[in-house]
Parts: sequence; structure tokens; C-alpha cells
Amino acid sequence: MTQAPRRAIFGWVLFDWACQPVATLITTFIYAPYFASAVASNPAEGQALWGFAAAAAGIVIGLTSPFLGAIADATGARKPWIAAFGALLVIGSLGLWFGRPGDQGTILFVLVCFSVLTIGTEFATVFNNAMMPSLVPPNKIGWLSGLGWATGYLGGLVSLAFALLFLSTNPKTGLTLIGTPPAFGLDATAREGDRFIGPLTAIWFMVFVLPMFLFTPDNARALKLGPAIKQGVSTMLATLREVRQHKNIAAFLLANMIYTDGLVALFAFGGIYAAGTFGWGAIQLGVFGILLTITGTAGALIGGKLDDRLGAKPVILGSLFILLVSCIAILSIDRDRIFFVIPATPGDPHAGLFGSVSEKLYVAIGLFIGIAAGPLQAASRALLVRLAPQRQLAQFFGLFALSEKLTSFMGPFLVATVTALTLNQKAGVSVLVLFFIVGGVLISRVVSDGSAARP
Repeated sequence: MTQAPRRAIFGWVLFDWACQPVATLITTFIYAPYFASAVASNPAEGQALWGFAAAAAGIVIGLTSPFLGAIADATGARKPWIAAFGALLVIGSLGLWFGRPGDQGTILFVLVCFSVLTIGTEFATVFNNAMMPSLVPPNKIGWLSGLGWATGYLGGLVSLAFALLFLSTNPKTGLTLIGTPPAFGLDATAREGDRFIGPLTAIWFMVFVLPMFLFTPDNARALKLGPAIKQGVSTMLATLREVRQHKNIAAFLLANMIYTDGLVALFAFGGIYAAGTFGWGAIQLGVFGILLTITGTAGALIGGKLDDRLGAKPVILGSLFILLVSCIAILSIDRDRIFFVIPATPGDPHAGLFGSVSEKLYVAIGLFIGIAAGPLQAASRALLVRLAPQRQLAQFFGLFALSEKLTSFMGPFLVATVTALTLNQKAGVSVLVLFFIVGGVLISRVVSDGSAARP
């Protein structure tokens, strides 16, 4: 096939940019910490409630995404689905504005909005991913996937920098990172800068998803919705019954499920571990997030090129090796010790950001995690495109979403359980080493040329 016009690829790539603030601003660095510390009665309760909402969304996504993918394959067109689920993203994000500090009555509404926007984001992504083979030849799938992930990381970087500089405030001073009140006349005492993260995410998505709808071609419509639902459900059930005929894809999905669990937990607990070990606050964590996003962008671009040159499987294995070594290195760092045995001087509180040797080393290791995370996720997406039958691509991306969500609670659950039993953060995080080892062993057994999966 010939490559789609540049504007078509540009529109598709911007989808990742449009969605990224959901992960960067809402679930990781700004709104989730705000909810736990200011809206809920205490941080422990807030963290638990937020986790339950994320788990509920994950269950819905895991149980329904394969069927929705099969239905989308039957209808042919992807954009109507992206529009419908994008609307959920927008509505849910806008609702986060109403999470007022100390107002217990808004908690349930905020959690429902968070679940809705999470479901919308994940489902829209399933159908956007399924558009890839119509845009570039097979030998450029890795490049396209890596470009998308890199663009998404860059969008996260820009949105996070904007939020830290102009919106999110220090609760004690009411000032942003540059020492000014929040922009647009927002009230710092009512934490409106943090609450505006929801509307900002909605506006960001609506603006930057437009090029995809305007410039990226869609598949021709096949069946109407009613017959498509009937055929899609039937096809999905048949696929699940005939999974033995897709052993190669099943092996990949199992590996992806395990190492993605480890990656999700590593990101979820990396900041908590740093806060407990070094006493980092919002500014340190925000800057750390920006640095990880920069290396993630570079890693995704480099990984995409390596994917097309070497194949997705070597890129995944190399990324897992980097994550494994990085995880072990993180465990070797304490406030007063590095590499388990080498003494280190604790940081001076007045020495600025990342003042101690231990903190600098932790940041350096975090950069390697960012470098590896981008290629791992981009190459996994590209490998599925090569493995799955093209006529069932959205369906298999539904299974892909299922593999990433079905046990997404397992990594955080095991980290939390071991931490609770040992009362030791290091022991809890150490279980993630197993996720990367097991995932690497399983992915090494996948036949990466896709011959086992083609009809």
C-alpha cells in the first residue's frame, strides 16, 4: 500500500497529543493528588477512593472493549466511535471542576466523572489505534506508533508545564511555580487552579482532536449499527472460543498484560516512593514528571525507528531489560545510601531541587525509565498490528485493551500488600522486578513475524 498524505498522518498522530493530559494532568501529577489531599477527608481515604474509581473503570473497559472492537470492525468506520467516546472524555473532564476542597458532597460526583472520562479515553484510543494500517505500509508501522507515542509525551510535557506555571498552586502560598497567582482570575483559596485541570483537559482534547476528524481518512461504512452489533458480538465470542488458533497473539497479550501491570505500578508508586524516601513535594514531583516526559518523547521516537529496523520484539525486550535494571537500581537508593552499600550525605533542605547525591541518582534512573517506557508501549502497539488479522484489527485492539486492564490492579495490589505486611516501601516496590522478568520471558516466546496469526 502507499502511505497516506502527510496531513492524514499528522491528524492521526495528534490524537495522542489530544489525549495525553488525561494521564499526565488528571491521573498522575495534578488532579489526583489534589483530590486525595484536598477534596477527600484525608489522603489515605482519597487515594483509596480514587483507586476504586480507577478499578471500576478498568473492569468496564476490560469486559466490554473486545466486543466494542468487534462491532467497530463490522461497521467499518472508526471515527463515529472516537467521537462518541471522546464526548465521554470531555463530559467527565468538565465535571472535575466541581470537586471543591473539603466538600464531601462532591466526592461521588467527581469519582463518577473520573470513571467516565477514563472509559471514554480508553475506548476512543482502541478505535484510533485500529486506523494505523490504513495510513502507512507495514514496514513503517513502528515509526508511526513511535511518532504517536512521542507526540503524546510531548503533549503531556507542554500541558504539565503550562499547568505548573500558570494554574496549579502551592496550598500554603496560593502561588504557582513561577510565584504568581493562578491565571484567568482563578481563586487560589478555592483551589480553582487545580480544579481547572479538568476543563483544560476537555478543551485541549476538543481542539487537538479536530485534525484527525478533518484530515485522516476513515474506513468505508460496512454494516449498520444493529446488524454490526449482532455480528460483532458473534465474532468476538467465536474468537474467544477459538483462541487456540491464535496462540501467538494470546502469548503476546499475556506478556503485555504482565509487563504493563509492572509499568503501571512503577509509575504509580515511583512518586510515592520518592516522597517517602526523600520527602519530595508537588514541585519536585512535577519537575521530575517533566523530565520523564522529555526522555519518554525521545525514547518513543528512537524506539519507533529501531522497531522498523530490528522489529518490535527486540525493542520490547530491550525496554524490559532497562526497566528491570532501573527498578533494581531504584531499590538500591536510600536517603543516606546508594547502590545498597555506598554511604551518601543526605540532602540539605536549602540546597534546591534534588540537592543530595541520592536524589540526583534517583532522577537519573527515572530518566532511563522514561526512555524505556515510550518504546515499550509504542512497540507493543506496533507488534499487535503485525500479528493480528487485518480484518479483525479493532477487535484485537479491544483484546489488547483487555490485556492491559484486566489485571491492572495486580501490580498496585501486590505492592500495597507487601508494603503493608512488611511496613517497608522498598520491599513493596521490589515485587515489580518479577513483572518485568516474567513479561520478558513470555514475550521472548512470541513469533514476531506475524505468520502464526494471519488468516
